[in-house]
Amino acid sequence: MIEVTRACLSCNDHLRGRTDKKFCNDYCRNAYNNSLNSDGNKNVRNINHILRKNRRILESMLHPGRHIAKMSKQKLNAKGFSFLYFTHITTNRKGSRYHFCYEYGYLILDGDGVIVIKRNAKTE
Repeated sequence: MIEVTRACLSCNDHLRGRTDKKFCNDYCRNAYNNSLNSDGNKNVRNINHILRKNRRILESMLHPGRHIAKMSKQKLNAKGFSFLYFTHITTNRKGSRYHFCYEYGYLILDGDGVIVIKRNAKTE
């Protein structure tokens, strides 16, 4: 009988045990799978970070208990808001396009104005 030498896919240590075993322990299995997904996860993580930051900024622009506010684009830019990232766009009956970061949205007005709103969960 010929014995086949197998190595761990993560650390290349010699494997003992089952013939279909690929990793020497859970740490190596997790490290290997994390390394496979790290590039894609990094990009998603960066985008989610920007979206959460945008949401926090929009939330901070509304006074407690209020669901709408008007301000300048410069005010949002000064806080670090990125107009390139949003979760979805909604068009109202008048044809105005609201860009949303989760439940907080904004409407870009002519000139430098922006209207910030909070969508009520009851209206969805």
